[in-house]
Amino acid sequence: MAIDVSAIEKSAALAKLSLEQSEKHLLAAQIGDILGYVAIINEIDTSQVAPAEHVAGVVNVFREDIPVETLGASKLAEIAPKFDRGHFVVPRIIDAS
Repeated sequence: MAIDVSAIEKSAALAKLSLEQSEKHLLAAQIGDILGYVAIINEIDTSQVAPAEHVAGVVNVFREDIPVETLGASKLAEIAPKFDRGHFVVPRIIDAS
């Protein structure tokens, strides 16, 4: 499939790229080659190929969600360096201004 230089110029303008004239011609030829390969791939009969969501087998790596006993706010208040009204108090790391 042939791509003309005007398509490259339009794409370059949208991407705010400045290209030399030689680069425009080179890109037009390269993109034309790529589209030619895609056209060849599109001709392959895939009617007997099952659709795949992933190329590799996907296995669930999550554990069962089993409820467990938590420490609770009162125990956290005892072990935390600073605890105020149910919250951990930590040093400020982001400037407020």
